[in-house]
Amino acid sequence: MSSYNNEQIQQYLTNNQNKARLLVSCSDQPGIVSAISTFLFEQGANIVESSQYTTDPSEGTFFLRIVFESPGMKEKEEEIREAFNDIGEQFSMKWKLTFLSNLKKTAIFASKEVHCLRELLYQWESGDLMTDIALVISNHETGREIVESFGIPFYYIPANKDIRKEVEAEQLKLLEEYEVDVIVLARYMQILTPDFVAAHPSKIINIHHSFLPAFIGASPHKRAYERGVKLIGATSHYVTDDLDEGPIIEQDVIRVDHRNGVRDLKKKGRLIERSVLTRAVKWDIEDRVIVHENKTIVF
Repeated sequence: MSSYNNEQIQQYLTNNQNKARLLVSCSDQPGIVSAISTFLFEQGANIVESSQYTTDPSEGTFFLRIVFESPGMKEKEEEIREAFNDIGEQFSMKWKLTFLSNLKKTAIFASKEVHCLRELLYQWESGDLMTDIALVISNHETGREIVESFGIPFYYIPANKDIRKEVEAEQLKLLEEYEVDVIVLARYMQILTPDFVAAHPSKIINIHHSFLPAFIGASPHKRAYERGVKLIGATSHYVTDDLDEGPIIEQDVIRVDHRNGVRDLKKKGRLIERSVLTRAVKWDIEDRVIVHENKTIVF
């Protein structure tokens, strides 16, 4: 880890040592915001950011994200968490409480193409991606030099469909050892098994091109060029057992025209993949995403 990056992290932890984030989802009903606000007031907390949304005021689902601050937060973590249980039970909530002094740990999975990996590392080094990148796992050696230049452990684990079970057992062991919170597939060109996905539900973030479903499978850029597409894009989503059909976190597009050949499409595709994946990871780390059925609410 560079001294600059370490300084950025320490400054973030110092500035946010008394802050926490609360995510809530439950059936919409009167009194939810009042109960939470009263609870925070009783804890001596001040709300510094709040966003809410309901799918329907009468019979819908209510979602809430609150950032709050309270003196001596570190010493009160367990007390606040236990005390909020009563409200959670009262409204049958799904809720998540994150204390900002506990930096989330991220694992990046990569393959031969490293453009997304590079972007995540640069964003992390600059302090714009506030997480602890605990390790990088790759089935190619391509990214080793750049990863290790940042002082991050790099694990080369060859993978293919014939040894997938053994490979994932080794990967899961590493994820447990490093106590990873978030897994980012930075163009990791391997299909994960249902057992792996089940071990980390809504914690695995993927990126892929947005030619789907029109140009699914091999050589999508070539077939898109032959079709004369005018837009290409990228989609970042949580991984589920349904290939490339998990809850979408972020998408974006970029224009192309008749002057752009296959190489141009690939180049522009890499550009949009980098930015879309980075935003998705950033929003997840900042607890801005709530998964609801096969959709996401992004605050």
